[in-house]
Order: sequence, then C-alpha cells, then structure tokens
Amino acid sequence: MGLKTRLGIGAAAGAISIATAVVSYYEGYEPTAYQDPVGIPTVCYGHTATARMGQTLSRRECEQLLRGDLGHAFDAVDQHATSELPPPTRAALASFVYNVGEGAFARSTLLRKLNAGDLPGACRELSRWVYAKGQPLNGLVKRRTTERELCLAGLKQHHAQGPTP
Repeated sequence: MGLKTRLGIGAAAGAISIATAVVSYYEGYEPTAYQDPVGIPTVCYGHTATARMGQTLSRRECEQLLRGDLGHAFDAVDQHATSELPPPTRAALASFVYNVGEGAFARSTLLRKLNAGDLPGACRELSRWVYAKGQPLNGLVKRRTTERELCLAGLKQHHAQGPTP
C-alpha cells in the first residue's frame, strides 16, 4: 500500500472519528424514541429514518445506526462536493448533513459556495442553519458554531500543510 493510500485511509478514519464525536455529543444518546423539536420520531443519536414512537433500542443497535447514518452523510458530502476537503472540514459537513439531510445540503447555498471554490464562505453558511419551525434553537446555534469552527480549522490546517503529495 502506497503512502498516498495510507494517508487517505488515515484521513478518512480521522474525519469519521471527528464527526462521530460531534454528532454523538450534539444529538445525545436516547435509546427510547421521542419527538424532536419539529415533531419527527427520533431514536438513539438522532436517527429518524426507521424510528417509531414506542421503540427502544440497545446501545449496540444505536451505535450501528449512528455508523450507518454517518456513512450516508459522508457519502452525500463526497458525492456532492467537487473539491477535496481536509478531514476536519469533511467531518463538519458530514455532521451538518447528518442533521439536515442530503436533500437540504444538495440544494444549499453552502454547497454552491463550496463547489465554486469559496470554501471559507461555505463554512460560514453553516451559521445560517439554526432554525426549526422558524425559530432559532439554542442547541442548533451551538452545534453550527462547532461545525463552522471545525470546517474553517480544517481549511487553515490544510493551507498550512499544503497539498498532500
């Protein structure tokens, strides 16, 4: 396995670890289904796709859902972003997609800026996504602040290191 491949694998693992920490912190662990602030049945670490009220899952099942949902979020970032992203930036965007969904990401000004080469502008767009039912939510404000800072830090780190050989 060549150095470039090893670096790519390490970077991917780093991004996954970062995103897992961010998502699990902000989503919180709730093994029994509940309605989120906009009324969507949710379970575990913010899982909605198969959640139903009255459902209770084990920690192991919740961790499997988290890995799967994060995998889909990373796939969405990788599919829609046309530029290579440093691991912290990629992790921040995967956390964002995990929360808002691929469709919202695909239609966003954030993605348009990202693909136009305005990566700092794309990172700053995260701060706009703090509303639920037209009201800002304190938890989303805090989460987006973390995601924005992580997104920008990745760009600074990448710029300081220069492109990977």
